[in-house]
Amino acid sequence: MSAELDAERLAVIVHEVRSPVAALAAIAETVADRELDAAAREELVRLAISAGESVQRIVTDLAVASIRFEEIAPSGLVRDAVAAAALRGTRVQVDIAAELPLIRGDPQRLSQALDNLISNAVVHSGSSGEVIVHGSADETLRISVSDAGVGIATDEQERIFGIGVRLGDGGTSGIGLALTRAIVEGHGGTLAVASTPGEGASFTIVLPLEH
Repeated sequence: MSAELDAERLAVIVHEVRSPVAALAAIAETVADRELDAAAREELVRLAISAGESVQRIVTDLAVASIRFEEIAPSGLVRDAVAAAALRGTRVQVDIAAELPLIRGDPQRLSQALDNLISNAVVHSGSSGEVIVHGSADETLRISVSDAGVGIATDEQERIFGIGVRLGDGGTSGIGLALTRAIVEGHGGTLAVASTPGEGASFTIVLPLEH
């Protein structure tokens, strides 16, 4: 294995473990700083277990192409991603149908994809700090993460999915969007961006309802 490949894999691991590790730290701080009722404590324990499983999966199975399909509830994935972001101090609004239809997919890989999109939106949300996650379904499942930042120039909107590409003044690793697109395409879906400079950006995951 070449040194270049080793460095690339290390960069992927570092990038991907940041989100669940940050969630674990935020959960620990919340438990230490607040008096919690049994229901709140149980929910934090569940989120902590999920974050720990994500770290283990990332470290032991780096290949993004490895997708383990099972029946999952996307509404729960969205709510967990928003809850984890909120624990880290991020203001995220969520607008999803009461219960999105079940799909077949890999819950940990899709959680990574959502975490990446939310983290990216937070970095580029501008002074408003406004991030909105929207979910809907008709013939496909659609999950969008939108920010109200400076937006992305038209000629940059495909380039940003390349590994190592950063826009603006940094703040991102240049890996997250490439990995997220690979995860989504591994589920037979697509990831696209819509943006008008000065009016923010919206990244939309489209997944088949049957795979």
